[in-house]
Amino acid sequence: MNAPVNMTAAKDGEAAELTVLIAAPRGFCAGVDRAIRIVELAIERYGAPVFVRHEIVHNRYVVDTLKAQGAIFVESLEQVPDGVPVVFSAHGVPKAVPAKAEARGLDYIDATCPLVSKVHRQAERAHESGRHIIFVGHAGHPEVIGTLGQLPAGAMTLVESVDDVAALSPPDPEMLSFLTQTTLSVDDTRDIIAALQHRFPAITGPRGEDICYATSNRQEAVKAIAGRCDRVIVIGAPNSSNSVRLVEVAERMGTPAHLVQRGSDIDPAWLTDIGTLGITAGASAPEQLVREVIEAVAAYRPIVEDIVVTAEENMVFKLPRGLESAVG
Repeated sequence: MNAPVNMTAAKDGEAAELTVLIAAPRGFCAGVDRAIRIVELAIERYGAPVFVRHEIVHNRYVVDTLKAQGAIFVESLEQVPDGVPVVFSAHGVPKAVPAKAEARGLDYIDATCPLVSKVHRQAERAHESGRHIIFVGHAGHPEVIGTLGQLPAGAMTLVESVDDVAALSPPDPEMLSFLTQTTLSVDDTRDIIAALQHRFPAITGPRGEDICYATSNRQEAVKAIAGRCDRVIVIGAPNSSNSVRLVEVAERMGTPAHLVQRGSDIDPAWLTDIGTLGITAGASAPEQLVREVIEAVAAYRPIVEDIVVTAEENMVFKLPRGLESAVG
């Protein structure tokens, strides 16, 4: 644990000092760093505008920053004009999307997180071996849509809960595999996998967890601080799966938690009558927003910052071919 940093923003005597435990790791992961850099380099290489299918990552601040640089975000390939480059988001896309881009002669760059791409390859291998795939994830999430779209319709069945497992009626219970979305609750997913293995003893799964290292690390970091806090603030977007999971992790430990996107979202009532506040950020939230939230808190209470480190992250993903030469 690092030494506390005193950051007194209120006048002496106005309010009692508030301890702020800042989780580490927090914020950007390697996949998000890579995806944002891909858009920036595409703009440098091709010039503005560069179209991006879906939000490159689920964070309004990041999206608005890239818009200011020349990125245009759309929800479908039909919204992309002919003759301009398009980037696919970090969440991944169904195979039909790049196929349509190629048919139109569009230049496209795939910013899918390599850990999501790994799940796609696992799905293909399981399908090739004749297995039906049970995919654990949240219906409608872009990563789930992209993963289900790697295989023919009907080759995968989505489950979201232990109850869904009980309702399954696969064509051949002896030929099943399971895979998971990368941004799920570690604890929830463990329960669902246990239910699958209990009901279908022959089911196979990946050698390692599909839930990505960043998701797991951020959940463990919240567990490390939540028990010491009166309240937890998670910085992230409401459509960010891994950010929402962090709120759930804190609340399951009995600590009230709130999801905010900016410092202006802080409710001063959250800061009254508490002695310790926890702060973390989802994998799509930049460190600038962490500092903004901390400064917003310090405007209401004098604070002492304490960074709680539970893991070190050094993961770096390579850029796609064709963009590496654009790195200055």
